Parts: sequence; structure tokens; C-alpha cells
Amino acid sequence: MASKSMTINPPRDPNTLSNYNNFLTKHTVANFAIDFEKKRLDGNVVLKLQSISDSESKDVVLDTSYLEIKDVSVKGGTLSNWQLLPPLEPYGSALKISLSKEAEKGQFLEIDIRLQTTDNCTALQWLTPAQTSNKRHPYMFSQCQAIHARSVFPCQDTPDVKSTYDFNIHSTLPVITSGQATGVKDAEPSVNGHPSTSLYTFTQPVPIPSYLFALASGDIATAPIGPRSTVATGPEELESSKWEFEADTERFIRTAESLVYPYAWSTYNVLVLPPSFPYGGMENPVYTFATPTVISGDRQNVDVIAHELSHSWSGNLVSNASWEHFWLNEGWTTYLERRIEAVVRGESHRDFSAIIGWKALSDSIAQFGEESEFTKLVIDLKGKHPDDAFSSVPYEKGFHFLYHLEKLVGKQKWDRFIPHYFTKFKEKSLDSYDFKASLLEFFDGDQEASRALKELDWDGWFYKPGFPPKPVFDTSMVDVCYDLADKWKSFSSSASESADAFKPQAKDIEGWMANQVVVFLERIQGFEQPLSKEAIHVMGEVYSFVESKNVEIVARYLGVGLISGSEEVKGPTVELLGKVGRMKFVRPLYRRLERLDRELAIKTFEKNKDFYHPICRGMVEKDLFGS
Repeated sequence: MASKSMTINPPRDPNTLSNYNNFLTKHTVANFAIDFEKKRLDGNVVLKLQSISDSESKDVVLDTSYLEIKDVSVKGGTLSNWQLLPPLEPYGSALKISLSKEAEKGQFLEIDIRLQTTDNCTALQWLTPAQTSNKRHPYMFSQCQAIHARSVFPCQDTPDVKSTYDFNIHSTLPVITSGQATGVKDAEPSVNGHPSTSLYTFTQPVPIPSYLFALASGDIATAPIGPRSTVATGPEELESSKWEFEADTERFIRTAESLVYPYAWSTYNVLVLPPSFPYGGMENPVYTFATPTVISGDRQNVDVIAHELSHSWSGNLVSNASWEHFWLNEGWTTYLERRIEAVVRGESHRDFSAIIGWKALSDSIAQFGEESEFTKLVIDLKGKHPDDAFSSVPYEKGFHFLYHLEKLVGKQKWDRFIPHYFTKFKEKSLDSYDFKASLLEFFDGDQEASRALKELDWDGWFYKPGFPPKPVFDTSMVDVCYDLADKWKSFSSSASESADAFKPQAKDIEGWMANQVVVFLERIQGFEQPLSKEAIHVMGEVYSFVESKNVEIVARYLGVGLISGSEEVKGPTVELLGKVGRMKFVRPLYRRLERLDRELAIKTFEKNKDFYHPICRGMVEKDLFGS
């Protein structure tokens, strides 16, 4: 009799404690009641798992973090016992569920886990009515990327595992999830002044990784922004949000479809969250979660929507297998975003966006150090938290790698590879080596392209820290910004009263796009010699940057002022840090304020730390106080 052969399923993700090399989650049912008073989710999840090894494990190991596990039961197998193992930080506590015997290959198990979230949950933020815009109702929302879903429910918290989902959510306020809504019905009537509870149901038939589990509930109103798109936000912000997005959303979708293939998620919608949301946007399927800082009244920040929409293919359908290969999500998404901009606004906008991105890349490399592991395209995250590596590097270095490949094989040929790639890996996860293999295979019959790809320094692109090769950009949209910045440099260093001396006037930036102002201010931020405090004062008076509704502009100006040691920008900086929780703005402003006035920076953080999402709060604590 032949002996059974050992099944080898090597796990590719070092940031999970789960044994997904033995079992894979196929379907997840999330049954939760949202308790705004206790700031808890209470309920159960049912995980349908399949054994992918043959009688090699009788233990199912799941990721958890700061969860209260009440009970575990199993269908399709016999439960022996379960236990929460000691914490292994920064990855939480593994939930070990032991069966009476090893599972056979192909065997299905249904594991039902009763649980409650806790005060230490890192994925959820709970806002009191006073923290919302109309101050009438509480609000809650989730942010699970990268490894925070494990603080909401036990799961295989890795992008290398994808599951379909059903959501059954009880709440006193409207609910949005990363699934398609399937109904709402009354669950509990109003009792003793307590509001009535409704059951909101959703389904997600496309398999998604755990980090795309999303949940929000609050005083939410909706309006159409296209034939297959809706915006959701607070009632008072609805009209302004609708106006911001309705001109571009459908154009973006159609352009993306022409580059890749038809949109797979039925509808594309945007939830504009309260200002404590820590990111520009989060690409949750069906509903992008977006920062209110994109609502600037000038439609100048909707490139965030082009980016998050692009994730509908890159990241959501085709996912990085681990956070060590995050560039496969964000580099591709940034590349697609800029291709969309080129079609919708003109080819020059593509390089214009890339120039802004290069400055963001430069800032990240300066923050980490040019030899840092975290400035590589493929990074080592063993024993590390993915949040610590978060920066513009995978976005911008990833973009430049793909841009380089486009130039290397030719745009026409490259454009044939794009839909092939997203078809080959649809509903799957991959790493950088899968990407390389698929690219070489696709061009194997093209002698010229194949030779160029084989001669490419793949190891240099994947593993060399620091900057990638810098392409020659089309600077037609930034030359005027650089010219004005240089005039300010002269103005700052000279007291000349001559007739031809530069005299700042509001018309200097008349007719500029907001991003041209951003480029102008970032150019000044990069000066070896900061502007004088007097120049900062004049700039603020003449251009009225602090009064702008566009936070991209306000934050850059305040950054210029802090670098210059200007006392007069400290007040507006403190004010902004109390109103905005987006880490893109919050972290650089705290770092610069701390260098100028550490006591004020710490005082400001202590005052506002409960306003920030736990992810943002944790990162700023590391910036101010060290890890």
C-alpha cells in the first residue's frame, strides 16, 4: 500500500499567524450588532474553511488581536478544544481550534465563533455625536488594512487568502459595508427612548481578502453621482460631495474599463467619512471610503477617486500575496490612475502627477534613510508591522517600475499585457516573482521585447534601496511653478527695492490648478535655505493660503512656514491638526512642529489623540516618542 505524500503549501505571508497552508477560508458570514453606547461589535462570525492538505493538521489557527472570544463550535468536524495563545506582537494572539482528528484534503469545516470587540480594537473608530458635523448621532467606521481585520473578528488575516462574504448587521443608524446591499428590515422596536434597531444585509460574491472587510454606520445620506455610482455622507455635506464627484466618476470608470476590462463590482460608490479618517481613500469594494479633505469645492482633488477606482482591478481583484509585495497593489494602482488622468485631462497631466509623486517619494526616502529596507520595492517584513513600512515608496517606486517597463517594451505592446495580467490573476493573489514570470511568458514570442526584459536588472529594481532611475519628465505644467518659487527665493534673500525686483501679487497664481500651487510650495520646501519669516508672512497675506478650502494647499503652506521657523503659522497648524486626521497631512505637520516647538507638538497631540483613528494615533506616537 502506497503511503500518502506530503502536501507542500508554503505560506508566503510572514505577517499572519494563521496556518493557511493547511486550511483556506472560502466564505465568511459576519453577524454583528453595533453597540454605540459600549463602542463594541457583538455577535459571531461563521468561517467556511477547506482543508488543502491531506490529514496533516487537526488544528485550525486564526489571527486575532484584542478580541474577546466567547465560544467556538465546529460543523463538519469534531471540536476537541480551543484556546487563545499568548500574544506574539506585533501580530496579536493566535486562536487555535483543535479538532479530534486531522482533516482530509478537500474536507469542509464551518467554524462558528462568538465574539466581542474591545476598547483596544485597532480597526474601529467610534465617534460621539459631538465629534460629527451635525452633532446629532454617533458614528463608527472600520479601517482594516493592513493587518487590523484580526481585531474585528478571527480570520486568516492575509491578502493571500480570499473569501466571499455575507454581512448581517444590526444598527440603529444606516449601515454601509464592502458588499452589495440586499435588504433592510426592522429588528427591534424603540423601547424606553432607545432608538429602534434595523437589520442591514449585504453580500459580496467576489472573493476578497480580509483587509477589504469594511463597515460604517452613522447619520448617512446618499445621492447619485453617475449611472452606476452613489455618494454617501452626512446630510449637511451631501450636496457639496455630490457636486465634487458627479462630473468625473463615470468618465473615470469608462476610461479604466478601456484600459483593463469591464468593472466587476456592479456599482462604484464613495462614502465620505468624518475628518478623522486616516487615509486619502480606502479601496473597499462597492464603497470607497474617502477623506472629507477631497471635498475642496474646486474638483481639484478627485484624482483620489481615480486612484481608489483603479484599485477595483489592482488590489481588489488582483492582490499582493503579502505586504512585502505591496507595490503590486499600489504601484499598479498609481500607474492606472495616471493613465486615466492622461485620457481624461491630457497626456501632460500624467507626468505632472508623476512629478508630484517624485517629491512624495523623496520625502519618504529622506524619512527612512536612503539605505533603509523600507525604500526597496520588495521588502522584508518578518517580525515587523506592515504599518511601520507604510509610505509613498510602493506607490511611486512601483509606478516608476511599471512606467519603465512600458517604455522598455513599447506602449502599444504593454497595453496588451495589462488586460492579460488582470485576467490571469483575477480573484487571485501573487508576489513579485509571479509578476515577473507572467511578464516574461507573455512576451516570450516577441524576440525584441523578450530580450529587453531578460536583460533588465530585475534584482536592482526589486531589492536596491533608495531612488529608482529618474525618467525625463514633461515639465510643461510645472515650469511656471518652479519659476515663481525661484522668485520667492530671491525675494527672501534680498531687500532690493529696484524697479525690476519681484513684488508678490495675488495674480501670480491666478488661473493655476491647485496641484500647481502644491508643486510651487513643495519646491520651496526643498530649498536648502528656508524662506525668511518675513517672506512667509508676505506669502500668507498675498496668497491667502490659510483661508483656502483645499487642505493640500493649506498643509503645504504651513509646512513651509514651520520649516522657516515662523511663529505665526503655529496657531493655524495646531488648528488644522485638530480638524484633520489624514496621516498624509498630520504626520509631516507634527514632525515639523516638533522640531520647532516640541512642547506645543506634544500638547497638541495629547489634546487631539482621541480624535484620531487608532492607526493614525499609533503612528504619530511613534513619530513623537519613538517606537
